Amino acid sequence: MLGVVNLDKPVGPTSHDMVGMMRRLTGTRRIGHAGTLDPLASGVLPILVGSATRFSAELTGGFKRYDAVIRLGARSTTDDAQGPIEIGDGPIPDEAAVRTALASFVGTFDQLPPAFSARKVGGRTAHRAARAGEPLVLPPRSVTIEAVELLAYDRADDRADLRVDLRCGAGTYVRSLARDLGERLGCGGYLLTLRRTEAAGLSVETAFTPERLEGLAGDGRLGDAILPVGELLPLPHVILDADAAEAFRNGSARTLGDHPAADGRAAVFAAGELIGIGSVTANLLQPEKVLPREAAG
Repeated sequence: MLGVVNLDKPVGPTSHDMVGMMRRLTGTRRIGHAGTLDPLASGVLPILVGSATRFSAELTGGFKRYDAVIRLGARSTTDDAQGPIEIGDGPIPDEAAVRTALASFVGTFDQLPPAFSARKVGGRTAHRAARAGEPLVLPPRSVTIEAVELLAYDRADDRADLRVDLRCGAGTYVRSLARDLGERLGCGGYLLTLRRTEAAGLSVETAFTPERLEGLAGDGRLGDAILPVGELLPLPHVILDADAAEAFRNGSARTLGDHPAADGRAAVFAAGELIGIGSVTANLLQPEKVLPREAAG
């Protein structure tokens, strides 16, 4: 098997749990995922099957979309509902102030990861160190938020719940956005719920639940849920004839001749199948990643 499964991860299991399930259903150990979801988050988790795991970086690096609920009026040690939770000390802002503050996060800026995250410093994982009472000093990293829209504002005396539609680049922590929004508004904030609605060109509307995948596997139809990885790679396509494809598979650079391509990385196809990724410079195609012949698809 080779391809990508659009899995709708439920709240509760880890992303690694979902990989384990797919290993059991497919009978192969070579399973990965593109973009981790925390246990409290649900939604699109692209599962990479077989040699599709070689394209994890390409599928993880694109923009993602989330439906999130942020609670204002309290702070969380983990920046989400796992807590512990501490009530904030500032007034709850009105909807106009919330909209203004949200708009200020659109763009590219440095974001501090949550203390409870999978980031590593000196070989130590942040969430393990934090649970041991030795939180790490995590360096900020550049992230991009393309758009954030306030869908609903639900206010009570001591809190306000904001439902937002967020489109952001790879590496963005929605928990950090919730925390930083609360600090900017002076009342504290944390992420209450999170559902990823788009990732790697996949939509939650066409995602398969674990129960549905179990059913397909039981019927011998699991292949119905596996998408060709070549359709999802966010790269221009280069199509080779048989001779050029053979040279590419053997690791040889090849001039593209009468079919020039723009400089940069490209997904390479032959006879309708993905055979790898190459780099084009001055119309010369150099192999970067080459799929084994039996795995091409």
